[in-house]
Amino acid sequence: MTSTTDTPTNQALTPLDDANRAFGWTQHASLWFSLGVGLLVMQVGAYLVPAAGTKEAFTAIIAGSVIGSGLLAWVARAGCASGLSSAGLIHATYGRSFAQLPVLLNIVQLLGWTTFELVIMREGTVNILTKTLGAGAGGTMATVAATLVWGAILTLLLAGSMVNLVRRIVSRAALPLVILSLLWLSWQFMGKLQAGSLAAIWNRPGDGSMSMFSALDLVIAMPVSWLPLVADYARHGKSGRGALGGTWLGYTVANVWCYGLGMLVVSVVPPGTDLLAALLLAQGGLLALGLILVDELDNAYGDVYSGSVCAHSIEPRWSIRHWGLMLAVVSTLLALVLPMHSLEPFLLTLSSIFVPLYGVILGRLGFNQTGLVADQGPKIDISAAATWLLGIGVYQALAQWAPNVGSALPTLALTFALAVLMRPSKHLATAAVK
Repeated sequence: MTSTTDTPTNQALTPLDDANRAFGWTQHASLWFSLGVGLLVMQVGAYLVPAAGTKEAFTAIIAGSVIGSGLLAWVARAGCASGLSSAGLIHATYGRSFAQLPVLLNIVQLLGWTTFELVIMREGTVNILTKTLGAGAGGTMATVAATLVWGAILTLLLAGSMVNLVRRIVSRAALPLVILSLLWLSWQFMGKLQAGSLAAIWNRPGDGSMSMFSALDLVIAMPVSWLPLVADYARHGKSGRGALGGTWLGYTVANVWCYGLGMLVVSVVPPGTDLLAALLLAQGGLLALGLILVDELDNAYGDVYSGSVCAHSIEPRWSIRHWGLMLAVVSTLLALVLPMHSLEPFLLTLSSIFVPLYGVILGRLGFNQTGLVADQGPKIDISAAATWLLGIGVYQALAQWAPNVGSALPTLALTFALAVLMRPSKHLATAAVK
């Protein structure tokens, strides 16, 4: 349904006023802890240990989580201080016409990641059904039914208020249950770790397939993947300090915990054991995995909600809610037909364009967010656009020819430095934190 107004307000490109800001420090922390918890994060953590070695993997997890979450929190502060959505920050940096290219790419990647989250939830559900009801419960019909059920729940959530979802469900109900699940699983596998040789596991070397910097790059990739979304939520914050501190702490703790849990699980189970199967075999693992699957739903919600904000910025005649409902239905249909595991490398490649994109945004807007205008100004900021495109080339070149040094941090550093050097004079003043 389209609006009957000829010139509808573009909510994505209009700064949110103070009356509509409801998130305090605890809401930011709760939201980003919840979004940081996920089976995908645990699976990547499980991959780190045989590749990089236990000590190297743990060091990369700590350092990468602090650095990556810090970047996420910095963008959150910019979104809160300016009141702009992610699409608004992109428009304010790159110009109102050129900005539509990265916004469209963001919609594509968010639709893809929403679909991938539905696949993860579906596979976890089928594993639970197989564990409880036997192998016959995990056929094609169960796969289709699980996809449709999770898709229907996601669509229903998109029909409601994002602010109410965060304040009433995520912060008050879902978060305590997820923390209890993580505590229980951590306790179970720590017990198995203590039963073995702790020193031998801690000193276990990697197989040489991943360097320390590559492992760091992989850990940073998870919080960095949320950069194109964070301002859509942070703009609802009451203060820039609260948005920065809550986002940084919440996501850092979740990222360290889930990466570490994946590393812990793979260290104590027989080689080649599937992560989901290992979690299910733990005492109480069925309930714990079920709660984590429910929490996985907010990752899908986060992706599709931000996708709807971006889509609304391009076509404001459709409200954010209407865009969200449509994207939720489309992602559910895609989850039924696409070979998502073969598409994962494509999605990761597409995500890599947002590392230099936000390097430029932080260089331009990271120190001053006052008086930003998203829907006026030049059609294209040539220096910002050129720096972004250069950054994409550097990222891909490093991944191809120097994988051992990582791609994310060097690209971020380069694009950030160039953006600072080429900032227009209006961006040079330092803004006070709200």
